[in-house]
Amino acid sequence: MPTIRLVQHLTGVAAAFLLLTSAPAAVTAAPQPSPRTTAATAPVADTWQPPLSTRGRYIVDAAGRRFRLRSANWDGAQGSWTGSGSSTDPAGHHAGQDSHGIPLGLDRVALPKLLADFHELGINSIRLPFSNEMIHATAPVPDTAVTANPQLRGKTPLQVYDAVVAALTGDGFAVILNNHTNTTRWCCGIDGNERWNTRQSTRQWADDWVFMARRYASDPRVVGADLYNEVRRDVMDDPNWGLGDDHDWYAAAQLAADRILTEADPHLLIVIEGINWTGVPVDGLPHGRPALTPARTLSHTLVATHQLVYSAHFYGYTGPHHSGATGMGETHDPRYQDLTRDQLYQALTDEAFFVAEEGGRHFTAPVWISEFGIGAGETGTAGRTWFGNITDYFADHDSDFAYWPLVGWEGHDDWSLLRYDSAGHRYGILDGSDWRSTAWHHLMTAPTRTGPVAEVPSWHMLATDHGDQVQSLRARAAGDWDPGASKAVCPDGLRLTGLGHRGDRGLCTDVGAGDLRAAGSAQTVVTDERHVPQGGDWASGYTKLQCPADGFLIGYSHRGGRVSAALCVPARGRLGVTGRTVWFDRSDNRPADAGGGDFAYGDYKGQCADDEYAAGIAFTTRLGSTAGPAALLCRTLS
Repeated sequence: MPTIRLVQHLTGVAAAFLLLTSAPAAVTAAPQPSPRTTAATAPVADTWQPPLSTRGRYIVDAAGRRFRLRSANWDGAQGSWTGSGSSTDPAGHHAGQDSHGIPLGLDRVALPKLLADFHELGINSIRLPFSNEMIHATAPVPDTAVTANPQLRGKTPLQVYDAVVAALTGDGFAVILNNHTNTTRWCCGIDGNERWNTRQSTRQWADDWVFMARRYASDPRVVGADLYNEVRRDVMDDPNWGLGDDHDWYAAAQLAADRILTEADPHLLIVIEGINWTGVPVDGLPHGRPALTPARTLSHTLVATHQLVYSAHFYGYTGPHHSGATGMGETHDPRYQDLTRDQLYQALTDEAFFVAEEGGRHFTAPVWISEFGIGAGETGTAGRTWFGNITDYFADHDSDFAYWPLVGWEGHDDWSLLRYDSAGHRYGILDGSDWRSTAWHHLMTAPTRTGPVAEVPSWHMLATDHGDQVQSLRARAAGDWDPGASKAVCPDGLRLTGLGHRGDRGLCTDVGAGDLRAAGSAQTVVTDERHVPQGGDWASGYTKLQCPADGFLIGYSHRGGRVSAALCVPARGRLGVTGRTVWFDRSDNRPADAGGGDFAYGDYKGQCADDEYAAGIAFTTRLGSTAGPAALLCRTLS
């Protein structure tokens, strides 16, 4: 969301920290050739079938048809108090709007009228923010907060949220739950909501997510869990992506996603936003907006392989290295609205859209720009040009998006698509006088891919940098197959096809054959050479962990840098026996047209071809050698 411009007069580094603000970020692109049609102005409730999943860069419905997220953010339930002044005084709330911890506008407009207006905008989905505090609040909202919806009197904020979700989904909208804040305080500066665990433990945060996912699991139009909003630096430290500590957003998102999909609802899209800000916004010190760039070398692999969506935020007043602050704390870095059209487009690609545009990589996924926006009262040429440019980009790249915000009060928040006065009269982007309407209309009516989306091969990374990554539910059900070792197993339906020489990274795929595994729970843990046939020494002088006949690799383990075991499963049909040894202890050895991308950045790696499966791992423990994987036995699929 747009951040508060702090104006307190502070000095030194403390001022820089306090003036750290955030600006939402990022979007999706289209690598595949696609049939494109003109979007309708209002979606029909029954034209899509939940649940949603992903195919490459696209989100699809249960029938495999493209479902483009044309969304808006209906905020309020995440909180509106700015942190200064009285929380009971509207002047202490963002734009003078006291949301009372529920979606804005329920005091002014009846729910059926609001939903009809949403349809008129042409959106098909709602990002619905909430706070952890909202979940646990027990006091009912004041009657004045729901004047236009008297049926909601006496309800707690969570019960009002329930009613809003039911109304939206009952009217055909897809709903993405968004954990926006810990507390009901307006986001997104140094406000106590910088990380998912700023005011609570990571376990408590994940517990709340399981609670929310279970709460709406019976409503199939609740389609997504947007795990946390604008992860950023607090006063003392940065978030990171993969360091394994308490500020590791990569690991926290992996944990929450796993628990949601295994304990609550296996059909939810899991939305993981990039890191919004690191560093101190002072000229000469490192600082910037990583967004999704870390996913290029370390991406998420979920137990449900077609449920991951990445997201980012972009606002004109922020920039790749500009926090969005004005005055004290402002750096001389350009804002997005200062960039030329070409420079902006390059920034969008570099920071987010590469995830969707570079198909067939371990990080390939839909990208949802879950926040962008601008005020109807914007008069600056730079801001207006930026809005036209970024909506052109979204239209040209057939991107998934969510405008911020959807609902506001007339005379208070002119960023809102729709504003309502105290009598319920509507103003905003549907009025001919709103300068934003031209760009909005272009975005909503530009040609877009529709209809069936073909299935594409999956590529997913395994990483044991800081612990196990057993992503197969079938392997988990069989118990700990190598106690004390670091273990990695491909998600169900995929096979292991690549390894890094250090042993902490692997690559999984279903390319060329789909799910190879036979029915049942059979698996073999290989710790010695008993399955290497006589005369079948494919890595002379090296220890070989080879699968039984008609078996293939789905996982591996290591203790420190030494290979410990291979995990093999039987195939559902006869596999080829013609094979080759792929060495990678001294250089990369991957097919020239290899899919998956660089799954073990900075390490030597080996990979079987698309028409092969991995049947064995070789390594050595001789003095002076690295005991990580050195070779793969790659055999033809048929």
